[in-house]
Amino acid sequence: MSNGVTRSAEGLPQVRRFLTWLRPGMKLKRWLLVALLGAFLILDGFGRVLKAYDFNFHINERINQALGPHFPTAILVLAFILGGMALVYFGFQQYQRSLIAAISPHDTQRLIEVVYERRQLDRRTKIVVIGGGTGLSTALRGLKEFTTNLTAIVTVTDDGGSSGRLRTELGVLPPGDIRNCLVALADSESMMAELFQYRFNDGRGLEGHSFGNLFIAAMCGIAGDFDRAIKESSKVLAIKGRVLPSTLANVSLEATLADGSTITGETAISRSTLPIKRLRLVPSHCQALPEAIEAILAADVIILGPGSLYTSIVPNLLVPGVAEAIERAKAAKVFVCNIMTQPGETTGMTASDHVRAVLETTDRKLFDRVLINVGQANRLLPLYERDGAFQVPADLETVTAFGVRPITGDFISEGHQVRHDAKKLASAILQIAEERAENSRLNVLLTSSMRRAASPLQ
Repeated sequence: MSNGVTRSAEGLPQVRRFLTWLRPGMKLKRWLLVALLGAFLILDGFGRVLKAYDFNFHINERINQALGPHFPTAILVLAFILGGMALVYFGFQQYQRSLIAAISPHDTQRLIEVVYERRQLDRRTKIVVIGGGTGLSTALRGLKEFTTNLTAIVTVTDDGGSSGRLRTELGVLPPGDIRNCLVALADSESMMAELFQYRFNDGRGLEGHSFGNLFIAAMCGIAGDFDRAIKESSKVLAIKGRVLPSTLANVSLEATLADGSTITGETAISRSTLPIKRLRLVPSHCQALPEAIEAILAADVIILGPGSLYTSIVPNLLVPGVAEAIERAKAAKVFVCNIMTQPGETTGMTASDHVRAVLETTDRKLFDRVLINVGQANRLLPLYERDGAFQVPADLETVTAFGVRPITGDFISEGHQVRHDAKKLASAILQIAEERAENSRLNVLLTSSMRRAASPLQ
């Protein structure tokens, strides 16, 4: 008796595991039904062929003869149905085991959970994040836990460090910001993600380069273009979402400073000690990546930033077609204001100055909300102030005067540097997404009610 109970208990996990595949959202049941329908059609087709050529094995009659005339027909039908179902179950279970053994032999349940999680994340809010640098990576790292409908649109004007060297020596677009976004969207525990961030500390010609930058540059040579290189690199890292350059043109950033002088190059602009009066791309007639425009127009939420104001966020908006698409999009549009100023680039700027800079660059209404940190950085603040960086003042009344709604909160993560907290930032963005979804549902109900009210009585 105890052995029977033990075997029954051991079989329960297997049944539960099988039933897990049948949870809503797995996109498996529909294909199982398609397969069963296909099997039925094949059997029916064979039956018709046999009948056309007068082949009839009289299987039913032979079974009835073997069982005897007094065997109940109802029991026979029930036995056939249950037996058929048992065979389908056994066949599907064995197929599942073979598939899992090939893909993940050591962690069956985890694979099931990953499939289910991916399917659910695929259904969620479409979010587009526009920017570059570490700020964009931070936003992506938090958002990937809630949706895989995530698109990062990244600037390609970097001309410093490893990216700048590869750009000069190989003629490829700068891969640094792209690499950071790919890693941010990858599994945080992935060895490949760590490998992509590995930086060579010595070696003639290798020193200062990161493996990820070299990988993308090599992939660009193999794939033939930068866009395909990013897509292939995305597959290697199995990222949640996608990363797109704002343009595939080899563009540089040029700035006119407050004294009327002109400087060229992202690195030189970020080091400038004079206020920036105007920015432009050289050449200015570059084309936006069509996929980036499509993603913007289809988005539920569009996020600008966080990141370096003039060298990470604004360059994307200068690509022809990008700002226009943002303005046309029906998404909720949010600007994430930086926590700290950057010496030279945004020295002395308040939250409203950041808002003004973005709006005046394109002369378009690109967002209706702005996330502003009101938490206080304490431990690292003296170190930042020593280098000429200060916490961005939250002048909310002036921000409101621009016609945008300030959303405040403590978004600080204070580790080795003062950064936005990925989870807090993602939570605030998702709250905006939920608010938009609720408003959309209310608008649909209101429109439906108005139509019914306006329609003539039958």
